Amino acid sequence: MLSKTSLKFLEELLQTSGPSGYEIETAKVYREYLAQFADSVETDVMGNTLGVLNKDAKLKVMLAGHYDEIGFQTVFISDEGLIYIRPVGGINKLTVPGTEVNVLTEKGKVPGVIGSKPIHLLEPKERDNAVEIKNTWVDIGAENKKEAQKLVEIGDFIAVRSNYEKLGKNRIKSKGMDDKIGAFVVAETLKELSKRKLKVAVYAVGTVQEELGLRGATTSAFGISPDVGFAVDVTFSTDNPGVSKTLMGDVTLGKGAVICKNADNNIVLGKKIRKVAKSKKINVQESASHRASGGTDTCVMQLTRAGVATALVSIPNRYMHTPVEMCDLRDVEDAIKLLTETIAQFAEDESFIPGID
Repeated sequence: MLSKTSLKFLEELLQTSGPSGYEIETAKVYREYLAQFADSVETDVMGNTLGVLNKDAKLKVMLAGHYDEIGFQTVFISDEGLIYIRPVGGINKLTVPGTEVNVLTEKGKVPGVIGSKPIHLLEPKERDNAVEIKNTWVDIGAENKKEAQKLVEIGDFIAVRSNYEKLGKNRIKSKGMDDKIGAFVVAETLKELSKRKLKVAVYAVGTVQEELGLRGATTSAFGISPDVGFAVDVTFSTDNPGVSKTLMGDVTLGKGAVICKNADNNIVLGKKIRKVAKSKKINVQESASHRASGGTDTCVMQLTRAGVATALVSIPNRYMHTPVEMCDLRDVEDAIKLLTETIAQFAEDESFIPGID
């Protein structure tokens, strides 16, 4: 069971606003939490936050969970005081109109709502298609351009308004679950490992700009130069209507963290993870992934310098890249246990070369 302290941190993390490229608020919350148990904590020039344990050990293990989120950015302010926007990351256009947002300005958050032409005024053929983001705007209640310009500047980032809430006994919904839930798992794993006697160095990294091309993991992994890398991200749950299990596999909320077999996952490390899950009776689900490689921080960590032994651990997620993503806390707990027990067993002379006994 997650402690009250951990759940409070999770809520605070999910309530932050941090579109890719502007993760300042999220980094501050993450940094302050890691500082309570890490040997050292820093935030680098990109905005990645790194917490370290046992830094001088020979074998280095990196944990990465990205805490940036999809959002928007201010492009133009009209004479009517409406803010025209562009997407930051992969936005689901179907969910955009009517979304409550905050414009992130230097003076603070300015509330607004994303507007579009009312359905009554759409042509019949327009009603069957998603509204293009270029045809939407943010309305902050300004009466004209001059009034809006006093509050908002061109380039200001825009985030979906915080909406964390617990649903039922074990599930939570929030904007930005992708991938603040993974960053949370990384932090909690470091917290648990701080209670153990480690033979390896552990770097827990909240990475940035994943939604724009895995950028934060690329730079932080280069700096750390780990021997082993774990990425913690979300994956598509397939326990809701309309998702093909024959294409995406069988992934269910509440049945455990998901471990993957594809080119991004080191074979030897995968065997070690599965052995730990079995011996410690930790619930896990298996995935072949819907792609052969890429899409998460795992990929760029693996290709760092001369290569890294990597593994992806995923949290099942419903409604990905919408304002109301949903995850199950039992899967989160299983991911923390799996990573903690696996890393705690590492020796300084571990080998991850496939096919070498």
